[in-house]
Amino acid sequence: MQTVQGRFENTLEVNKSKFVAIILPFDDVSKFKNLLSEIKKEHAKAKHIVYAYRVKDKSKSCDDREPKGTAGRPLLELLHKRDMDQAVIFIARYFGGIKLGAGRLLRTYVQAGIDVLNKAQLVQL
Repeated sequence: MQTVQGRFENTLEVNKSKFVAIILPFDDVSKFKNLLSEIKKEHAKAKHIVYAYRVKDKSKSCDDREPKGTAGRPLLELLHKRDMDQAVIFIARYFGGIKLGAGRLLRTYVQAGIDVLNKAQLVQL
């Protein structure tokens, strides 16, 4: 198992929409609502803020009004595939006016997650 050492951020732009991916260490589920509030304040103009986290035997994901299964769940699967624990990924989407469709949306969220994970410094747990 591994986690991320500190906060890392990456922006992906697709058809005028910006996807700002943030990954950070996270080990206390009881503090999640406060963390989500901070991210929402930081990205107040974002149309959607999707997320996935994995902390020991607990995990959760959210599509935040995106089509079901196109955002949160694929990010959670990415955390599992990369053997990540005690980590959370948020992706803030700033809508650029062009609809991507469910398939393209899913691929874009996954790519944004991969990009921020590749940028992050990881440590063994």
